[in-house]
Amino acid sequence: MISFRGIKKSFGPKTVLKGVSFDVQDGEVFFIIGGSGVGKSVLIKHLVGLLYPDEGEILLDGEDISKFTEQQMYPIREKCAMVFQHSTLFDSMTCAENVALPLRKHKGLRMKEAVSEARQRLKQVHMADFADRFPPELGDGMRKRVAIARALTLDPKYVLFDEPTTSLDPVSARRVDKLIRELSDTLGVTSIVVSHDLISIFSIADRIVMLYQGFVRALGSREDFKASTDPVIDQFINGRAEGPFE
Repeated sequence: MISFRGIKKSFGPKTVLKGVSFDVQDGEVFFIIGGSGVGKSVLIKHLVGLLYPDEGEILLDGEDISKFTEQQMYPIREKCAMVFQHSTLFDSMTCAENVALPLRKHKGLRMKEAVSEARQRLKQVHMADFADRFPPELGDGMRKRVAIARALTLDPKYVLFDEPTTSLDPVSARRVDKLIRELSDTLGVTSIVVSHDLISIFSIADRIVMLYQGFVRALGSREDFKASTDPVIDQFINGRAEGPFE
């Protein structure tokens, strides 16, 4: 389980997170939503040590990682993988070689062994037929699935997705949604997804948290959000130009 406890984070004079608290249960697909600049991506970057809170605690399986050193974060990053908005693949390497990279670096596998295991990871994300292709030959959605395969190489318990369907066409976006859901249902992976994509949110989320003005505005299931009478939530999920949303 992951627990955020009173997380505060500022950048210069701008306070982004003003005291955010919530739990993420094991095995669920958990969405973090809210307007642009509200701190969604900022929050999940704390889980892998890219940022550290000014105040508060982050408990990962009962261990407070909020003040860990860079060295202490190494095993946390194996347990908690991150898929960035942009796939960040190496264009000069095949898909299999891209996925094999962390296997060589962290598991010490030889190239042949690493590529063999990488092909199995690509199969998990329905990309086995493209193992020997180069990223520039693929569409955005396919590159995203290769990036997810790479994130799975160290068998993480948690996978963090930062805007996974942004810039994807509708078909590719829904395939990524399906894959995230499959990871939870078949592998038991806990997925934390930062997203504005309403179709994603209301098709695969187990629970949702909404951040607003530095705090948690709401936390609940898809049904809770759809039934909410909160004007901020109503404006967000219905995409209305007029209303209290900032």
